[in-house]
Amino acid sequence: MPPTYDPEDVRPMWEELEFVGFESLRTPEAVAEVLDAQDDKTTLLVINSVCGCAAGNCRPGVALALQNDVIPDRLVTAFAGVDTETVAAARERLQGIPPSSPFIALFKGGRLVAALERKHIENASAQDVAQALVQLFDEECSRKGPSIPPEQFKDRPYDDRCSSSIGLYPG
Repeated sequence: MPPTYDPEDVRPMWEELEFVGFESLRTPEAVAEVLDAQDDKTTLLVINSVCGCAAGNCRPGVALALQNDVIPDRLVTAFAGVDTETVAAARERLQGIPPSSPFIALFKGGRLVAALERKHIENASAQDVAQALVQLFDEECSRKGPSIPPEQFKDRPYDDRCSSSIGLYPG
């Protein structure tokens, strides 16, 4: 299925997460390999989005949370409206939770531990998102943070464009 949005137009939005340590998942097989892992590791999944209001606070909130002393073992993301099949594969593992983006989920041992849906993110500040995630990281995670050094964090990219300014996929 072709993407809704031009992948090159949203590149700064996925690079924003990659800068702080996220791996972009591009196939359903990659989703299965990471989210179905039966180990004791934690995985943070962010379903990225072009929505300026919610995603504009989601990405900075996630980045800020990853400056915590304790963070998830794995950081993965897929982009709604771009990585269509990959996002669908991730949502198959979120039974009972309606699709939304942006969306944040923490998995442990292949099991969903917690989720922040768009409705939890869209009226929250980046600091609110970070605070909710830090509490979750402190309870469930054991990897030493931060994901990137504080001096590098200060230089992180930030894209706050609204979806109306993002080009649709021409194909």
